[in-house]
Amino acid sequence: MKEILLNVESKEMRYAVLCNGILQDLIIERKSNKQLTGNIYRGKVTNILHNIQSAFIDIHEGENGFIHISDILENAQKFQERFEMDFDLAETDDDAPRETDITKLMKVDQPVFVQVIKEPIGTKGARLTSNISIAGRYLVLLPTAPHRGVSRKIEDPATRDRLKKLIRAFEMPKDMGLICRTACMHATPEHLIAEATDLLTTWQEIMENFHKATKPCCLYEETDLVKRALLTAVDKKFERLLLDDYATFQHCKRLYQKYSTEHPLKIELYRDKMPMLERFGIEKEIDKALRRKVWLPSGSYLFFDKTEAMYTIDVNSGRGSLSASSGDVEETLVQINMEAAMEIARQLRLRNLGGLVICDFIDMRSRKSQKRVLDCLKEAMKEDSAKCTILGMSEFGLVEMTRQRSRESLMQTLLTECPYCHGAGAIKSHESVVIEIERALRKLFAKHIHDIELIVHPLLDNYIKHQDRNMLRKFAERQHSSLQTRGDDTLHLNDFALYSTQTGQKLEV
Repeated sequence: MKEILLNVESKEMRYAVLCNGILQDLIIERKSNKQLTGNIYRGKVTNILHNIQSAFIDIHEGENGFIHISDILENAQKFQERFEMDFDLAETDDDAPRETDITKLMKVDQPVFVQVIKEPIGTKGARLTSNISIAGRYLVLLPTAPHRGVSRKIEDPATRDRLKKLIRAFEMPKDMGLICRTACMHATPEHLIAEATDLLTTWQEIMENFHKATKPCCLYEETDLVKRALLTAVDKKFERLLLDDYATFQHCKRLYQKYSTEHPLKIELYRDKMPMLERFGIEKEIDKALRRKVWLPSGSYLFFDKTEAMYTIDVNSGRGSLSASSGDVEETLVQINMEAAMEIARQLRLRNLGGLVICDFIDMRSRKSQKRVLDCLKEAMKEDSAKCTILGMSEFGLVEMTRQRSRESLMQTLLTECPYCHGAGAIKSHESVVIEIERALRKLFAKHIHDIELIVHPLLDNYIKHQDRNMLRKFAERQHSSLQTRGDDTLHLNDFALYSTQTGQKLEV
């Protein structure tokens, strides 16, 4: 059974996809950090970087957006990558002269038409393009490019030919294009014509708003999470859409009237006192997805680590997972790696990890075994809506892959940097801090400063009392000085302060 749960709260909405009760996908959207991908803006050029042929654009959404010259020029290849499709070669004009200097295309303070193609992440602003596209349920309108094509995901040749002929027959301006999405497979010509007309009307309204505006603003917003959840449930033939908010439930029922003949979707209101996501075990899954270590049913486990350039995932056999099987060791390793591959694909979706990912599987001797694990990983990644590229497995059992980064990861959404470790994940030991204190005292004694009060965190103060009080006291006595210690819970565990007991002034080392 496949179902979607929508948890609606005052500041946050959580979208969870369950397959037979197991969480397969998760989106958390907060009102303070709404999704921008797909939105169209009237922007203003604030800065041009000639050396990298790029510009910063003010779109009135916090950090300035970023655009490269390849996203300004009309680019058929970019459209093909974004919508996973192929255009007929006859329709592309690759031999046309192309401007290569961004300063001839953009000027500072110039108003521009731009669309967000990648969410702002951290301090990086949104990635922008001038190659505008407006996505409907069945079609994508390309108002600035003449290309017409069909999604690669529609594999049946007869269906592809039928759709190509249909969209070529549409009466539209010659400088505009259309793309048939996967949902087109079961749509009638009337549905497609009606949606093409709606998309053209939407574009006309966007153009009118652009000319009316006098400063950076949003001209068009992509479909919200509620409507996306409903359309996903209808298109993918899910059994149920369960919501825990009455107003959203009524809104969904009204939206569903338009699609009720396509799929008998159950739209239900959750009424139990126990919170919905807790009832379905999703809160525990979210908690697991924030941890470094993930246990697998066999007793094996995964480690997820982040570096500046990539994510690394390490597969470990765990205690007893190898000895539990009396059969062939190679087959046991394959089974552990295949179990890990399926969980890696699921965790990548839940954690929404993007960019370069390196998976370190347990070493297997046979190339045949490696191929089985790699095929398992590729099959598990087919469920991912983000675009993924998986390379082969190296002799060391390493698999390189990339996953499209569309929005912030789960950890970036839910967590903030620790003020103690500043993201390092570790702080200095008590012994290390005591050694630093001894060095600081040595400098003060060398300046003939005596009678000192040491203030530290209470936990460090307790450590000093039981471990190093005599050492520090004798060290002070040898310098003909006195040393007093006191705890202060407002201090960082690794910080300490030194004061003169005679003047009460803080001593700088």
